[in-house]
Amino acid sequence: MPTVTQQKCACDDCVCIVEIKDAVMKDGRNYCSSACATGHPDGAGCGHSGCACDG
Repeated sequence: MPTVTQQKCACDDCVCIVEIKDAVMKDGRNYCSSACATGHPDGAGCGHSGCACDG
């Protein structure tokens, strides 16, 4: 069986794919950045090219 090494960021508005080993883990979910993991409290996006998430 293949091993999954990547998945979509758990932030609903984010389009990033994150390496599970490098993900920011919060509440058992994998995020691409601390901004996504904390729900964008200051309105900032994740900062990755091509992604416009901001909570």
